[in-house]
Amino acid sequence: MSAATNLVALNTIVRREIARILRIWTQTLIPPAITMTLYFVIFGKLIGSRIGLMHGFTYMQYIVPGLVMMSIITNSYGNISSSFFGAKFGRFVEEMLVSPMPNWVILLGYVTGAVTRGVIVGALVLVIALFFTDLHVAHPIITFVSVVLGATVFSLAGFVNAVFAKKFDDIALVPTFVLTPLTYLGGVFYSVDLLGEPWHTISLANPILYMVNAFRFGVLGVSDVPIVTAFVVMLVFVAGLSFVALRLLSRGVGLRS
Repeated sequence: MSAATNLVALNTIVRREIARILRIWTQTLIPPAITMTLYFVIFGKLIGSRIGLMHGFTYMQYIVPGLVMMSIITNSYGNISSSFFGAKFGRFVEEMLVSPMPNWVILLGYVTGAVTRGVIVGALVLVIALFFTDLHVAHPIITFVSVVLGATVFSLAGFVNAVFAKKFDDIALVPTFVLTPLTYLGGVFYSVDLLGEPWHTISLANPILYMVNAFRFGVLGVSDVPIVTAFVVMLVFVAGLSFVALRLLSRGVGLRS
């Protein structure tokens, strides 16, 4: 296929994914906004008022970047895993596989749709946060890049999950038993500097920790880990998961019956 044809194919997948997000906006956009509002009220206002400052910021200000990144991660992951598995379930993914469309176009189209939902939800949560506290973005470029990389990592992870899933219940296993624990242990609600050993060292093996802190550095200018290390970790995961996803597509694992 020519570059122009690939662009048409990519645009078609992306438009379909975005249309899907907007068509069921009451399921894709409103629930995370309500959930994050409850987090702000309970953790930020009620509990945060008793905690005091953390790294020179109020507790509400400190947890906002973590909660925004958490919503970006979970929605990016959930969007692509449900959408691509739906394509498998509806059997129209086979039409894409037998078409002359390159595998990277298929992957990029679905990932772009998932990242778009993550960014929209993240922006919505950030707007809601401004009703509870004041924020001034310290490093806009770092903030934007960390959002895109974090959303991309978990979009790719959701894609891999969808490829291996055999039923809808399989999609919920990873978010429930892997994604949620990693998120809560990733420094969303606290600084890992407060942890003693061996928990501090164990936390450094959590990839979400680096994504949360990269975004927190972009917004507040503080981080528990070196910002360069955080970006290296995210780029390594993007490269590794992209390779795995493309290999699965080329071999038709879990896709061809």
